[in-house]
Amino acid sequence: MKIALFQTSLVWENPKANRTFIEEHFMNEEVSFDLFVLPEMFSSGFTMHPKRVAETMNGETITWMKSLALMKNCAICGSLVIAENNVYHNRFVFVHPNGVIDFYDKRHLFSLAGEPDQYEKGISKTIINYKGWKICPQVCYDLRFPAFSRNHENYDLLLYVANWPKVRIMAWDVLLKARAIENLCYTIGVNRIGTDNNNHQYSGHSQVIDELGNVILDAEDDLGIFIINIDKEKMLETRKMLNFLNDRDAFDIKN
Repeated sequence: MKIALFQTSLVWENPKANRTFIEEHFMNEEVSFDLFVLPEMFSSGFTMHPKRVAETMNGETITWMKSLALMKNCAICGSLVIAENNVYHNRFVFVHPNGVIDFYDKRHLFSLAGEPDQYEKGISKTIINYKGWKICPQVCYDLRFPAFSRNHENYDLLLYVANWPKVRIMAWDVLLKARAIENLCYTIGVNRIGTDNNNHQYSGHSQVIDELGNVILDAEDDLGIFIINIDKEKMLETRKMLNFLNDRDAFDIKN
């Protein structure tokens, strides 16, 4: 599967400007791909003012994602602020080329920034089936909590979208590798760059890591679309040879 990671800065609390900027790069990319991945809260930046930017699942940004997916016959995903049942969610949305939507609500809300005071946490883990791949979506702070992402479903790809700050970027680098190694799967992290209105700096480091922890793509701190082809059969061969997942612990997570 060929995956495009879009590492970008974000305009603060301005969905229209962010959609316009993303679409320009998306449409100008001449190389085809199967999946286009955007950062966490790609339409607004990591805001604790959800009322200013929240949309519904029938809103402009979801409609726009469906349009882009259809135009290039690819899936497109990332998280955005969704209002539903009188609460707000930091929701990872995966739009298939045919317009079908899978989604995952961020479970581990970032208490240091007050995210649990503004957003409703997710409860359920989501596994997305796309082009023969089983994909487990996660959002930013989820990266620090390996129990929830443990590979009990034999998924093939663990996918994180984030607004992970520069000051803690070493943790991002190390934890992405750890998640790949312990789950014997490809792991992708797509982070933003630039500075937000809270003066938090972001240095990117969007990466693709294989099942053995090898970094096979590193966007460093550059703006742009980074494309890579990942090989499921190679990953499954490694998993079959090593069999580490056969020895994993069984446990339940309380909501």
